Amino acid sequence: MNAEQLNSRFGAPGRIVFRDGLAGYPEVVIACQYGSAAIALLGANVLSYRPTGHSPVLFRPEKRDHNRGESFHGGIPVCWPQFGNRFSKNLPQHGFARKLVFEVRGTEYSEEKTEVTLGLRSNDETRKLWPHDFDLEYRVSVTMKLNLSFKTCNTGTEPFDFNCGLHPYFLLRERDAVTVRGLAGDSYFDGVAGAPAAEPLAGDLPLTSEVDHIFDLPEESKHEFAIIDPGLDRAIALVSTGNLKTVVWNPGQRGSIADLGPDDWRRFVCVEPVSEWPGGRPLAPGETYELVAAIQATLKG
Repeated sequence: MNAEQLNSRFGAPGRIVFRDGLAGYPEVVIACQYGSAAIALLGANVLSYRPTGHSPVLFRPEKRDHNRGESFHGGIPVCWPQFGNRFSKNLPQHGFARKLVFEVRGTEYSEEKTEVTLGLRSNDETRKLWPHDFDLEYRVSVTMKLNLSFKTCNTGTEPFDFNCGLHPYFLLRERDAVTVRGLAGDSYFDGVAGAPAAEPLAGDLPLTSEVDHIFDLPEESKHEFAIIDPGLDRAIALVSTGNLKTVVWNPGQRGSIADLGPDDWRRFVCVEPVSEWPGGRPLAPGETYELVAAIQATLKG
């Protein structure tokens, strides 16, 4: 369906609006008294989130368009059925869901919340990439927080292994002044060095150099992190469940990334809830796995 058809079926003036978006595919803007977010149907990428009274929370590169074959370094990409490229060399980096168009399954709104539900089912196209039957459901809502619920259901007759993650790019004033809180005492794999770190993280994580840390999390129901940004005088809280790993990534000045400007690395950090890494998690026929995250910005001053 095009944007006009989607507005007729799922839209609500001032609260849920579909418009033309990335690579010619629609995107949806959802809003309530607490803020607004824009989500592309291509890849189910949350492109922006702006709480009322705040500057934007998510980084988005100046090159705002992309096609189905390119990566997009901004917003909140969905990584499925693998995060990174170590789980399966037969799958593209971060999987293929981010390159496919999701369907709109429903929308709703109330005084306190506006929500859209997107979905992706296995089909002949996906089976050429990955020979399993699945159903993905991604629910995005704006309340006092940005709420993300990403469900994977095995709709086939055989178990499969997979891993997945959410890849938010958080907007910063200046990377070198920022710290990430909530990971003290956790062991991690240092992706820059290509080896496990000798000691668990001590204290907050400063972002004064290139970082690619994959943290092992305690097996508990809820994980809480904060990005402390003195330049914007704010803290961004990230709460997640369902993930056994969290990745903190910033590329620094190394190499070039096609859709990033030369100094864009100064303006973001990724703090990413990941189900498993580098291996996968099994999902039996009929079973569902859910990865949940909530993002909230707080002015420190």
